[in-house]
Amino acid sequence: MGINKESNIAANLQIGPTSLGMVRIYIEAEGIDLPMDFEPDEARDIAEEILAAANRIDGGSKGKS
Repeated sequence: MGINKESNIAANLQIGPTSLGMVRIYIEAEGIDLPMDFEPDEARDIAEEILAAANRIDGGSKGKS
């Protein structure tokens, strides 16, 4: 499956800090429990990539005053 292919898989997504100082992205779906831990700097890089992708879609006009 590629990044631009639709899927009918439903999943839950949770993001938060762990007790060990990591940022965890946790994905849960039928038959899948996928915890992914990142150092804070890695998590910031991921957040920047998500924002950049959203800005490419809407031109960055949302969320600006």
